[in-house]
Amino acid sequence: MTWSLLARDPATGELGVAVATRFFAVGALCSRAEGGVAALATQALINPMLGLRGMEAMRRGADPGELVARLLEGDAGREVRQLHILATDGRSARHTGAGCVGWCGHLEGPECSLAGNMLAGEAVLAETRAAFLAATGPLPDRMLAAMEAGEAAGGDSRGRQSAALVIASRDPYPDLDIRADDHADPLAELRRLLAVARERYLPFRRFLAGADHPGVFDRAVIEAALAAEARP
Repeated sequence: MTWSLLARDPATGELGVAVATRFFAVGALCSRAEGGVAALATQALINPMLGLRGMEAMRRGADPGELVARLLEGDAGREVRQLHILATDGRSARHTGAGCVGWCGHLEGPECSLAGNMLAGEAVLAETRAAFLAATGPLPDRMLAAMEAGEAAGGDSRGRQSAALVIASRDPYPDLDIRADDHADPLAELRRLLAVARERYLPFRRFLAGADHPGVFDRAVIEAALAAEARP
């Protein structure tokens, strides 16, 4: 029901998950990203526990390939699951069960991992990967450009409904987490939300506390920085 892109920017340390589907609120269950740890997506006949257990194990330094095998070994529904993981150091692993609905499959690439099912064809993933590798600029823009290329190649064979984008860098919670849960053109809606986030949310986000730092809590400093970055 879905195709997803996991991506890493080695220059910034950012990890991201982008996903789109003809299903309601895919971002609620499919995608997870944690700064300094991993990005992962669980999909097809989704098992949300794979995401929860997978991220917990990645925090402890698990190897993605060994972890995917271990998680699925204990899952009676593994043949109808898709799961892929991209670690903060670039290692990755993927699984597509034999019972997933066609077209289904997965691909890997430099700094990225892709998986999809119920797609118009293999070109959806191939074009998504090609567009990501060819794109320039900030990671969120590159990932959206990639997903738009996959949509142009046919996307989900049933149509469109929801999409999500999560970006994380250094903290246990995301830098950006935007979703279009029920929309006629969900990827276009993510583009709009990203532009809105850049107006104030993303500059403000940089001042928030993390696991290893208290953040900035002087309102004058924060407001001065926001004013300096204000877009005309």
